[in-house]
Amino acid sequence: MSGHSKWSTIKRKKGAADAKRGIAFTRLSKDITLAAREFGSNVDMNPALRLAVKKAKTSNMPTANIERAIKKGTGDLPGVVYEDYIYEGYGPGGTAILMEILTDNKNRTLPEIRSLMTKNGGNLGESGCVNWMFEKKGIIIINKEDISEDGILEILDLNVEDVITVEDYYEVISPPENFNEISKFLENKEITIDGKVTLVPQNMMKINAEVGKKAIKLITILEEHEDVQNIHSNFEIE
Repeated sequence: MSGHSKWSTIKRKKGAADAKRGIAFTRLSKDITLAAREFGSNVDMNPALRLAVKKAKTSNMPTANIERAIKKGTGDLPGVVYEDYIYEGYGPGGTAILMEILTDNKNRTLPEIRSLMTKNGGNLGESGCVNWMFEKKGIIIINKEDISEDGILEILDLNVEDVITVEDYYEVISPPENFNEISKFLENKEITIDGKVTLVPQNMMKINAEVGKKAIKLITILEEHEDVQNIHSNFEIE
């Protein structure tokens, strides 16, 4: 087992920006929409959606909001046609920025995203310019208090790539196709989990604190855009 997760460090540092209730609901809605779009609306067959919906309910997100987010992902909202895109570019210090977009009007979204990038030290690039730097993985988070060492050993017997120790929790990394199996295994043992299938950087880029502050600001601004469902980068602050 490894001792540090750069992916988690970035996520935790940015998590402080999601304190307000409205912003939290927006983030939850995006997770639900993305999970429903990628794996379908059946929560029994879609562990990523099941986890996202469970988290939304725990945060007292209204049922109507949850249902709308699912329908947005599956394309079942009447009178609205959503299309998904990948936007790629560079942030401060040459950091890679990859955005998963879901929009009903590309002609509106593209210039808006380009403007946000340009005004905040980044620039939108050509398709494929940074996509190759990322790979899809299943990420499952488990609080250390919720699982024994024997339980961790049982997980290692499944098709996982690594179990990383990060402060007070474990991060289980798996091939995306095994996320469902591992999630169900843990849920059947009544172990509380969080996580999803997501893109992670193959290598991390070190940047100083000043550049890092600018990069985090850009990512936070982009995440607040309605059409940005998910955003990925590849930096860690020295």
